[in-house]
Amino acid sequence: MRSDSSRLAPELLPLPTLSSPIQKMLGTFRSSFKLCLLPGVFMLVACSGESQPDSVASSPALNQEASVAGPAFQAVDAARIEQADAAPEEWLSHGRTYSEQRNSPLDQINRNNVSDLGLAWDFELDTDRGQESTPLVIDGVVYFTSAWSKAYAVDARTGDMIWQFDPEVPGEKAADACCDVVNRGLAAWGDAVYLGTLDGRLIAIDRQTGEELWSVMTVDPDKRYTITGAPRVVDGKVIIGNGGGELGVRGYITAYDADTGEQAWRFYTVPGNPADGFENAAMEMAAETWSGEWWAIGGGGTVWDSMAYDPELDLLYIGVGNGSPWNHQLRSNGEGDNLFLSSIVALRPDTGEYVWHFQTTPAESWDYTATQHMILADIEINGRMREVIMQAPKNGFFYVIDRRTGEFISGDNYVDVNWASGLDPATGRPIESEIVRYQRDPALVIPGPLGAHNWYPMSFDPQTQLVFLPAQNTSYVYAPADEVTDQAVGWNLGLGAAMAEPANMADQGMIMDQAPASLLAWDPAAQQARWRVDYDVLGNSGLLSTGGGLVFQGSADGVFHAYRTDNGEELWSHEVGDAILGGPVSYELDGEQYVLALAGQGGAIPLTMGLTSGNYPRQRNGRLMAFKLNGEASLPDHQQESLIPLDLEGVSSAGNPLLGEAMYGAYCSVCHGPVALSAGPIPDLRYSPMILSEEGFAAIVLEGALQEQGMPAFAADIGATQVEGIRAYLLQRAASVSE
Repeated sequence: MRSDSSRLAPELLPLPTLSSPIQKMLGTFRSSFKLCLLPGVFMLVACSGESQPDSVASSPALNQEASVAGPAFQAVDAARIEQADAAPEEWLSHGRTYSEQRNSPLDQINRNNVSDLGLAWDFELDTDRGQESTPLVIDGVVYFTSAWSKAYAVDARTGDMIWQFDPEVPGEKAADACCDVVNRGLAAWGDAVYLGTLDGRLIAIDRQTGEELWSVMTVDPDKRYTITGAPRVVDGKVIIGNGGGELGVRGYITAYDADTGEQAWRFYTVPGNPADGFENAAMEMAAETWSGEWWAIGGGGTVWDSMAYDPELDLLYIGVGNGSPWNHQLRSNGEGDNLFLSSIVALRPDTGEYVWHFQTTPAESWDYTATQHMILADIEINGRMREVIMQAPKNGFFYVIDRRTGEFISGDNYVDVNWASGLDPATGRPIESEIVRYQRDPALVIPGPLGAHNWYPMSFDPQTQLVFLPAQNTSYVYAPADEVTDQAVGWNLGLGAAMAEPANMADQGMIMDQAPASLLAWDPAAQQARWRVDYDVLGNSGLLSTGGGLVFQGSADGVFHAYRTDNGEELWSHEVGDAILGGPVSYELDGEQYVLALAGQGGAIPLTMGLTSGNYPRQRNGRLMAFKLNGEASLPDHQQESLIPLDLEGVSSAGNPLLGEAMYGAYCSVCHGPVALSAGPIPDLRYSPMILSEEGFAAIVLEGALQEQGMPAFAADIGATQVEGIRAYLLQRAASVSE
């Protein structure tokens, strides 16, 4: 059902070219049951936990017979990455080049023959959790990461495993991960690859053997930091940020010596307590834009994903995240722009020295991060060649910025928005709508916290001068809160729970129907869409464009697509049976071009999309898949498991289901889905035998019986009465599917 846009206030900022409506008991199940409870609200991002398979912590050469044929191992250095276009058969860094364009010049696979693309090989992983990695392809070997911060090396010709590395992240750390136990990839330098782990470590791994070379803890382990993003390496310095913007932390980014792991510099993105002094002039400047005692509740500003580097300008660009808590009123007395939240910041990579910044969302209050993918390119604008950095952050506007100076060049909305009526043409500052600040009353805001564009990477095609963008239309009702709660486990957002649990499924359906997704071909010079492809569900993959005039994208419903870059015509598709999330890559070996994609449903969106669970393929183990012309391999058959209703005869609860409903909405829905309807990555509690026993359920929730699997103990935040209320509510929901 489509919603009535007349219900939305203020008026939508129209997008003429993109018209879219605002659319067994405990012992038996210990290895498979995954319960995650986090304080939160509907349609927020999610945490997770699962039983981790047995594996080797640092396991070199698990497959000693795997071939490492092809070019001899060569050290990865600055010249090799900067001259990537001279060797397009490889994929040496996260975005292929420092510019992060995610465009491969390879053209053997093209518009004329892409219909002959077939599976060459696949590599099955040991988990059904979310897969967000962008693989690297170096010297005939594919390097990539998996859920739980595991790293792999496989033969690029055959998919045979060469080594696996498991950092053995504690399962309970999943409770600190806002958006699943995912990892987005590795960086390469010298003879090593570099891995950031969910529990905050940066690890150097020997590229040939899989052995650990060094490890350093990059965060305070007593605080609730995580790492899910891929490192970058610039001139021998490994650069890594962290996450935790919902959990009361202070954001920063750090550089480490690639050979030794010794810290080279650290740049904080929000100021600390002025009484302690400031680390540099940039922090002193930023502090002038804050009010109150923000440092006591963290401030936020984590650098959890995007970076880019310009070797000629010697500038490192970082994307900065949301405020902690989200609510600007509680975070900063409703005063000040709060630098450097929701900003692109340019630094000197050798020293971490601040150069310039551009803030996309001043006084951020909606989880409008600027951590989304950034692309460097030279494009002609109004008859003049400009050196630009481009970003489509969560707030719904596409920005083109001068990458030398940080000067705003242009910007426009790429989806429907109602939080701002546009951007100031001189400064790029948003022209806000008054109602969206939710200081007194709840406000329906577009986009919502999932954003108009989340972490899924874009690509830029130099031939067409188009940016290919995974866009989505989302909304959310933000409600004010009187104070920030200090919870031992869970999120501290500074929000009320107006939409924690919509009253009925009709309201839920309305919200979900407001959230279609699209692949946009965006002209950054003209600031308008040239074509679009619509999808039925959110969470579609990052993009890869190629010299063959093609753009590749995986969809959340388990299909891998190839489109023409000039007009969006679909030329090829392949059913893979699982969501593709991360960015595909392309490489060439022995005169054959391959396209590589990693499948595995998970991350923030599927964990909160229970209402559309029928549109997501049921889980199987994730896998890495390589496609080439006339490939003849096939994926193994997968029999989707049917959920069996519980036998509830004789089962009852003395708990209050109304209390339980409220507690479920506040603590559970971000993982297990609204109204206890899971989209698959986390078990659907309506079908879980764990709810049959009062004692067993309490042992999990209060005592941490499944802590190793990612379920923390919640005794510090809730008591037995609340837990039994949750169980009573879940039994009611289970009865609704047993009838």
